[in-house]
Amino acid sequence: MGDQILGKGLPPVETPPLRVVGMMSGTSHDAVDAAACELRLADDTLMLTPLGHLSVPYPAALRADLVAALPPSPTTMEAVCRLDTGIGQAFAEVAARAVAELCDGRADLVVSHGQTVFHWASDGGGVRGTLQIGEPAWIAESTGLPVVSGLRTRDVAAGGQGAPLVGLFDALWLAGRPGTPVALNLGGIANVTVLPSAVAPDSPASKPASPAVELFETPLAFDTGPACALLDAATRHVTGGRLAFDADGALAARGRVLPDLLERLLDDPYYARPAPKSTGKELFHLGYLLDRLGPTLSAPEDLLATLVALTARTVADAVRRTATEVVASGGGTRNPVLMAALRDELPGVAVRTSDELGVPSQAKEALAFAVLGWHTWHGLPGVLPGPTGARRPSVLGSVTPGADGRFPPGRAAAGALPTRLEIAHPA
Repeated sequence: MGDQILGKGLPPVETPPLRVVGMMSGTSHDAVDAAACELRLADDTLMLTPLGHLSVPYPAALRADLVAALPPSPTTMEAVCRLDTGIGQAFAEVAARAVAELCDGRADLVVSHGQTVFHWASDGGGVRGTLQIGEPAWIAESTGLPVVSGLRTRDVAAGGQGAPLVGLFDALWLAGRPGTPVALNLGGIANVTVLPSAVAPDSPASKPASPAVELFETPLAFDTGPACALLDAATRHVTGGRLAFDADGALAARGRVLPDLLERLLDDPYYARPAPKSTGKELFHLGYLLDRLGPTLSAPEDLLATLVALTARTVADAVRRTATEVVASGGGTRNPVLMAALRDELPGVAVRTSDELGVPSQAKEALAFAVLGWHTWHGLPGVLPGPTGARRPSVLGSVTPGADGRFPPGRAAAGALPTRLEIAHPA
C-alpha cells in the first residue's frame, strides 16, 4: 500500500515547472509567512527550487482581535466573520507581495493554510473538527491566481487528526538519509515526523493506524506538546506584555529548572497518549500554565527555564529511542537555550536545523504547504496512509479559481506520485 501511495512501480513522468507560493500562520499567530518555489516532477523525484520567503507581521489591531477571540476566551460569530475577512485580506496582501518580490511577478498557484483558530480534539484523542480562517477569495482576487486552501479538514473527515500535515513533505525530503532521521518543527506546538525505520517496535508510536498499514511502511507525524506556546504566553505574562517572546532565550538562560514544577507539567495525560495525536492552544495556554504553578511564585527566569526543559524533554521522549538525527525547523530554532537543552536531552543524536539541508528553517512549513498544494493541483493525495490516523489518504483542500477560472488539471497531468523530494539551487 505504501509503495502504491508513493508511486513506486508507476511509469516515469515529467511535469512542467509550477511556480507556487505557500502561505501559513502558525500557532504563534504573529505573522503571515510566504515561501515561493518552483516545483517540477522528474521521474519519481519532485524537484523543489526555493525562490525566497518573507514574513509579514499581522497588523497590531488584527492580531489583538485574533488573540482576544482564541480559546479559552469566548467569542461571537460577528468576531469570527470580521477575523475571517481581516486575515484573508492580510494573506492577500502578503501573497501579492510574494508574487511580485519573490516570483518576478509570475506565479501559477497560491496555497494558503490560513490561521487555525480552533482544533477540536476529543478527550479520547480523536479530532472531531478543525477550523482555519482567512477567506481565500481575497487572495484569488488580489493575485488573480487559483488558491488551494482548507487542507486539514478533508483528513479529519477521513478519520485523521488533520495535524501535523507535514508528514508527506518530510518523508519525501528525508528519504534516503542515513540512520533514522526525524523531522522536528518548533512552532507554538512541537511536532515530529518519525520516518519508518525510526519507529521502535515497542514504542507507543509503533501501532499502525489500520491493519493494512504495515509497521515500518509509512512514517508517523504527531504533535509532541508545546514548543513556543507556553514560553511565549509566560514571557508576555511575566513582563506585563512588554515582551512578546523570550528573544534568544535570554530570560531562560538566567534561570534554573524547577524540578517540582517540571514534574507537574510532565504529568499531563497528553504526553502518554499513543500517536497519531495532535493538540493546540486549546489545551496549552496561559490559564493552563497558571493552574499548574501552584501557590509559590516562581522567578520569571526560573519559569522560562522550566518551560524550555518541558519542551526539550517531551520532544526527546518522543524520539530518543529511535532517532539518530533530528532536523529542526520553526521559530524555536532561533532560541539557542532551547536548542542546547534539546541536544542535552539527546546525547549521541545529531540535532541540526533544516537550513543545513537546504530548507530555510523559517520557511519550511510554508514550503511544505506549497508541496501539498502541488499534490492537490494534480489530483494526488497529500497524506500518506497511517501518519495522521486517517482511514485513507485523501486529496486535500478546496480550490478557489483564479481570474481565468482555472481548476486543477487532475491526476493525468502528473501521472505518478513522487517518491523523493530534492532541493535544487536557483539558477
